[in-house]
Amino acid sequence: MDLRERVNKALKQAMKDKATRRLATLRLINAAIKDQEIAGRSADGVTDVGDAEILAILAKMTKQRNESVRAYEEGGRLDLAESERDEIKVIEEFLPRQLDDEEILAAVDKAIADVGATSIRDMGKIMSKLKERHAGQMDFGAVGPQVKARLG
Repeated sequence: MDLRERVNKALKQAMKDKATRRLATLRLINAAIKDQEIAGRSADGVTDVGDAEILAILAKMTKQRNESVRAYEEGGRLDLAESERDEIKVIEEFLPRQLDDEEILAAVDKAIADVGATSIRDMGKIMSKLKERHAGQMDFGAVGPQVKARLG
């Protein structure tokens, strides 16, 4: 079952369960997917958003909510921070398991070896390889400095 089907199935179940917060988050996910489809429409009007694109959308949504949690906590709005955390939990149900630090370092080392990287100039190739293999499994913003450290 692809991601879109899983989201739609969860949405229907949330409607049956009358889980309003969960339902609202699932509707936000669906809306983001539809926005991506509309943005990517080709001349013949056919677009299909694949699992890789949906994973990128979900990762972006999670990152936005994590930033909101920090901002709300700094502003003393713990109720809003908790609401954002609840949304993150729902979104993460559809993301693959996150790699731990050791797995990330192993993935970085493997990508460096596969690309044959020797200097910082090869960073783009390495990051591309990591995104291809581990979409949704790691924070690429945090991995970048680790790649630089390995190459430098």
